[in-house]
Amino acid sequence: MKLLLSGNEAIAEGARRAGVTVACGYPGTPSTEILENIASMEGVYAQWSPNEKVALEVGIGASLGGARTLVAMKHVGLNVAADPLFTVAYTGVNAGLVIVSADDPGMHSSQNEQDNRYYAVAAKVPMVEPSDSTEAYDYIAEAFRISEEYDVPVIYRTTTRLAHSKSIVDLDGESPVEPPARAYQKDSRKYVMIPANARQRRVSLDERTKRLKKYAETTPLNGVEWGDTRIGVVTSGMAYQYAREAFPNASFLKLGLTNPLPEALISDFASKVKELFVVEELAPYLEERIKLLGIAVTGKGAEASIGELNVERIRRAFGVNSEAETVPEVEGLPVRPPMLCPGCAHRGVFYALRKAKVAVMGDIGCYTLGVLPPLEAMDTCICMGAGIGNALGFEKATGRRDVVAVIGDSTFVHSGITPLIDIVYNGGLETVVILDNRTTAMTGRQDHPGTGRTLIGSEAPELDFENLAKAVGVRLVRVVDPYELDELESVIKEAIAHEGPAVVISRRPCVLLEKKTNVAYLVDESCTDCRRCLRLGCPAISKVEGGVVIDAALCYGCGVCAGLCKFDSIKRLADD
Repeated sequence: MKLLLSGNEAIAEGARRAGVTVACGYPGTPSTEILENIASMEGVYAQWSPNEKVALEVGIGASLGGARTLVAMKHVGLNVAADPLFTVAYTGVNAGLVIVSADDPGMHSSQNEQDNRYYAVAAKVPMVEPSDSTEAYDYIAEAFRISEEYDVPVIYRTTTRLAHSKSIVDLDGESPVEPPARAYQKDSRKYVMIPANARQRRVSLDERTKRLKKYAETTPLNGVEWGDTRIGVVTSGMAYQYAREAFPNASFLKLGLTNPLPEALISDFASKVKELFVVEELAPYLEERIKLLGIAVTGKGAEASIGELNVERIRRAFGVNSEAETVPEVEGLPVRPPMLCPGCAHRGVFYALRKAKVAVMGDIGCYTLGVLPPLEAMDTCICMGAGIGNALGFEKATGRRDVVAVIGDSTFVHSGITPLIDIVYNGGLETVVILDNRTTAMTGRQDHPGTGRTLIGSEAPELDFENLAKAVGVRLVRVVDPYELDELESVIKEAIAHEGPAVVISRRPCVLLEKKTNVAYLVDESCTDCRRCLRLGCPAISKVEGGVVIDAALCYGCGVCAGLCKFDSIKRLADD
């Protein structure tokens, strides 16, 4: 059976074929769909964890218990999971453990574009990189085999373009893998990393790395495609697809295993071509290591080391003239910036915070769009959970008490609880606003411990944010409907004036979770063109000559603009 699959779908199917029985992760674009697809497969236990560190720790436990396990996350998620990653490299595994790290060149949905190939080098673990959906499907089984044979976790690196682009995959090409039974056997010297044991496992890790280096020279994941030997190209992953189009007649050394590198294979390939190029996305990872071998090689240069590659960027970087026609750029097209949805519950919160003229420490989520005009109500956004810690540090440095941290419900569970404890413990005065829209909205509306449902749709205990905040020592906890703007503003003022930390829970489900009603609003003839409603930045409201209008097709019916209008010029248009 041949199917058109995205890279993420192919990884899920490949995991099934490879005999995976446990899969866990935290939703993060571009990796989210891997777990969503696995969750529907019979015989596989799949879960969202509160964050990536917990997901990997669950994965390690499942591996020790004898289950082939896949753990999926985006590139910055591996930062969160780095602590267990570096230690499980020492302990090794029982059943195979594969960690999918989905990098995001070009920062389509991320705060940075770090190159996670360096994690494999630092942790001394192998890294596998597929270049299309077929390889994403095929390579998973080999990654698990490597993990088990060499007693080490394997990082499976993808990128945004691979994760979301589609190509044909033959699901009947290879029969399902029958993983060997791997019953757990207690071995404290291997799995309990007290210093005495860790020192021995550190030596073992180097021995495993030496064996992996020999494997890298012969693995079918690495291969040469001979063409014109005047130009030889070393490449890997999605960059291979771009390079193949940019240099259609060149010879290629395509690497599917990029740590450890096959040094003898690279040297042999380099000796048989006149000029050697390296085409890779983001950092000069391959280029630097090939130069350390004493081999002359030309990389793509600093200009092409930022952002996502494409064929034309490669041609320009290497000074290759393109005979293909390029699509002319169209000038004058309007820019469509990202914005909060019509009816988004976060809009009122950011309006109220800007009106209060407070310092707002932000966080990762769709609510980060509150930084854009006309709301412009955010001062920082660093990483998951950082806004709360930022707020405490800012207060201690400046002495200001009007410091507010905003954080989404899923992000609060991910990494906001410990910094809230930090505020209480260290006598902070911050107000923490939890934007509880009942979902992990930014990555496609996934469930989390606060929604009462699991990844596979079963009911679960619902995390109680109010009692949690009280349990860690917050004395002032308020729950407010962000559509009630007057009440919202009053609660924020109360929280900021409170002598101690406060938590405000802004609770209203994401508008994409509910069907749009037939309720809409209109602006009548009494409008004075004060433009106060435009400060909300709602895409349903626009300026026209003599006033403003509301597009009933876009209006969600939240009524925030009506509550804001001092002249009662915004009225309900219809009601069911």
